[in-house]
Amino acid sequence: MTQDTYKYRFDESVPAQELEDTFMLAMLAVESLHGRSRVRMESRFNLDKARRTCVIDASTDVGSDLARIFTGFATKEYGERSVLIERTQPSGCACASKHRAAPAAAEAGVAV
Repeated sequence: MTQDTYKYRFDESVPAQELEDTFMLAMLAVESLHGRSRVRMESRFNLDKARRTCVIDASTDVGSDLARIFTGFATKEYGERSVLIERTQPSGCACASKHRAAPAAAEAGVAV
């Protein structure tokens, strides 16, 4: 599994409450695929409505599916131009990337 993290930034035109609703719909879809317990254990994310950002750790199957579904829902609902998606992936050996990932993930609001 990769160590991908996705950071979403939404245009000011996207209402904060609708952003949260879209995310919760994506979570419901992922729960339908993987089950509630597995989603609780294997998903890491941070939704900041005030800043209109969302960070999803896609290093597990659950997180990867959440990122895919949320991306699909958000771009369909708000338009491609209203959603900026940044992908980060540590490079190098696993031991080195883990040390670099922890501060970056903390800054992004993702638990490692």
